[in-house]
Amino acid sequence: MIRKPNSNRYRTVEGIVRDLQQAGHQALLAGGCVRDLLLGAEPKDYDVATSATPPEVEGLFARTEPVGSRFGVVLVIVDGRSYEVATFRTENGYADGRHPDKVAFAALVEEDAQRRDFTINGMYWDPISGRLFDRVGGMEDLRKGLVRAIGDPQARFRADHLRIIRAVRFAARLGFPVEPSTRRALQSLAPLAVRVSAERLQQELRIILTDRDPALALRVMDELGILTCIFPELEDARGCEQPENYHPEGDVFVHTILTVEKLGSHPAFVLAMAALLHDIGKPEASRRSQPKRFPEHERIGCDMAREVCRRLRLPRWETDRICWLVKRHMYFRNAPKMKDSTLKRLFAEAGFEQLCELHRADALASWGRLEHMEYVLAKRRSMTRQEIDPPPLINGQDLIEKGYKPGPAFGEILEAVRERQLQGELSSGDAALREAVRIAEQINAPRA
Repeated sequence: MIRKPNSNRYRTVEGIVRDLQQAGHQALLAGGCVRDLLLGAEPKDYDVATSATPPEVEGLFARTEPVGSRFGVVLVIVDGRSYEVATFRTENGYADGRHPDKVAFAALVEEDAQRRDFTINGMYWDPISGRLFDRVGGMEDLRKGLVRAIGDPQARFRADHLRIIRAVRFAARLGFPVEPSTRRALQSLAPLAVRVSAERLQQELRIILTDRDPALALRVMDELGILTCIFPELEDARGCEQPENYHPEGDVFVHTILTVEKLGSHPAFVLAMAALLHDIGKPEASRRSQPKRFPEHERIGCDMAREVCRRLRLPRWETDRICWLVKRHMYFRNAPKMKDSTLKRLFAEAGFEQLCELHRADALASWGRLEHMEYVLAKRRSMTRQEIDPPPLINGQDLIEKGYKPGPAFGEILEAVRERQLQGELSSGDAALREAVRIAEQINAPRA
């Protein structure tokens, strides 16, 4: 039934199971790793479930780390890699919709199975004997290709709201539909998804948006009513009509999901987020102007995207990159009219390659033409790295030595000189300094 992987990771975890069994404990591979093995894929991680208590696990292995003593979870560390070993347990009461109020160690694998989320994740396998333990119908659902909650779906999702998002993840990753009663529970409880902590929510979104088919995941989320609970801004995009000559695909919402689809499999998280949010400002821009017209939607969208990132508590650098991409996603359209200095600054940006990917996906999801990107890339190929981002010819110290007082004027002067340098109009420090003095006198820059 299961073909054992030929890898060091598998051999190590099999050894952990064997050591636990030889010490008199029941020990099995559990959860998602069993599902993946049954599907013929090697899991990214292996989890072990056992009748041994945490002190017994810690006493059996040379290197361990208790990471969830309340939940009976111990990391066994072998050759620098960690393997999670968890004691069979039962869980009751979830006042916060995430963590059980009461945890008790269990003697039987059947009890442990009842606390897990979906049937396809509720199976156990003994790699020593080759025996599969399936008390929840996981194998049948795996054959049928279904995502089904264990037990009462309503109770399952009320107990742990994060399972609402995890259902989407497994449905999209495996290409499985959600079983009808589980689907109805998800649709009725979708608003609970926003009660999940921002940190845990963003972790799940990272997995979903960088997986093999993030657009499918978004469509599943939309069908279940989850998507606009997490991203309420997208509801405004539904029904926001666009000019048919540029957007034959449909409204802003349809275009948005299609743009994510055109990124392909396993996109970078910031790129996927930028694609999801790139036209988020169009409905508001249209209200400020007229139907099917979206002036300054990039700027409006940038501000809205920053609020979404703040709500999800994304790191500052990711927020800045996502907002930069949203604000500049229309840049290529005007590239033929741009000065070389403007293009050079764009080429020198760390996010330039991702901007190309966003523009490509955006174009393929709408009118389907890529001549703007081809123009930009041709310009990029015509320039050397030295031409694109040469060292500045002068700096603030040079202005100080010329007798000027440091202050806001320095930025204006240096920016103007840099602009002329990138245009190819200045090529030496002396020429740049003369230009700086001319500009300083023109704006009456204060002297020291």
